[in-house]
Amino acid sequence: MIALYRPGTSPLHRLPAGPKLIALMLLAIAITVFASNAWYIAGASALVVAGYFAAGFGPLEILRQLWTLRWIVAVTLITQVIFLPLPVAATNTGRVVTVVMLATLVTLTTRTSALLDAVERGLGPLRRIGVDPARVGLVMAMTITVVPVIAGYAASIRDAQRARGAKPRLRILVMPLLVMSLKHADELGDALVARGAE
Repeated sequence: MIALYRPGTSPLHRLPAGPKLIALMLLAIAITVFASNAWYIAGASALVVAGYFAAGFGPLEILRQLWTLRWIVAVTLITQVIFLPLPVAATNTGRVVTVVMLATLVTLTTRTSALLDAVERGLGPLRRIGVDPARVGLVMAMTITVVPVIAGYAASIRDAQRARGAKPRLRILVMPLLVMSLKHADELGDALVARGAE
């Protein structure tokens, strides 16, 4: 779900990573706190869609990113409908989707290295209280690189199940995915130890 950088020359592509992260944080807070009904969600969504068009991405890219969020939408909506009225659950789900789409736009228009550098610079003042910005940047870099790897594992498992004629089911996907993910985590940990990063 973490989108990869797409080269471009739009104003959003040229904007430095720091201001984009600050804008993302402020907009995410505003959407979370103030988008209390469907009209506000619609306005925030229109703003995000305008951002995609400003960055040179058309309707197909927007639909593709929305499709990748289908499970988040399903899980968020279903779990909330159990405890909340449907309009409230739908509004909360709309908030989540809007913020995730906004974050995706930032990653689509910003190189990962630039994002990590901006985070390290932003965390610089926290060195006084014991925070290591370089270590935080390393953790973020590993997280960003591991997500596509796990997604690739999931796709491989689904393809293998289809090849055997088995119907894709969540319960028969989770266990092999968990095993492969833990194995990858062990290998990554061994590599970090070998390079003295621990």
